[in-house]
Amino acid sequence: MKFAPLTALAAVTALALPAQAFDLQNMSAAERDAFRAEIRTYLLENPEVIMEAVAVLEQRQAEEQARGDSDMIKANAGALFDDGHSWVGGNPDGDITLVEFMDYRCGYCKRAFPEVESLIEADGNIRIIIKEFPILGEQSVLASRFAIATLQVAGDEGYKQVHDALMTFRGEISQPALERLAEGFGLDAEAITARMDSDAVTEVINENRALGQRLNITGTPSFVMEDQMLRGYVPLDAMQQIADDIRG
Repeated sequence: MKFAPLTALAAVTALALPAQAFDLQNMSAAERDAFRAEIRTYLLENPEVIMEAVAVLEQRQAEEQARGDSDMIKANAGALFDDGHSWVGGNPDGDITLVEFMDYRCGYCKRAFPEVESLIEADGNIRIIIKEFPILGEQSVLASRFAIATLQVAGDEGYKQVHDALMTFRGEISQPALERLAEGFGLDAEAITARMDSDAVTEVINENRALGQRLNITGTPSFVMEDQMLRGYVPLDAMQQIADDIRG
């Protein structure tokens, strides 16, 4: 985050000087000029102070953001962790729940996929929930409708097969391609296709989008790990460290 010079100056002044040390409103013009000259001289001689002040401000902003995210997660806990329509995997009795908002056309989602899988397998005590969150165009919506329909028609195992295949799929997503995918897993492609445009599937997508809006999620992947919001791609080691920190 970058700050304009006047913002940095204000930050230094606010952090470095005690309350009531001076009153800018009651200074004379000469006193104000002298004060500004002193500040300028000090900063030129000690430019590292600006970076120290900026670091403090960024830390405060990060803490405020984390508190805001935690409050939003608490307010939407039911929709996040127990919506009744999202696929749930990993350890169902895990001490940590990880929620992922993803899009099958998202390159960073595809990059995160094997790392999330590794995290779930290696940790062994994480419950994962997948939120279908198609935001990257018609192919994204088509893929999500297919995956949700598969969950509703074929259950958890069929969904997991399709989800994993779509996360590693590199071609154009089309109806014929999706039907071939279902047939390859021995699923009822006709029943899944018939379900794709149903109100039940549309409702899932709409609820996920509404939830994402309430949580200020604008991109994928986005994760919720217990009471923490993780926006964007997070490397495996960092995710494991966050889980370890949550456990204390």
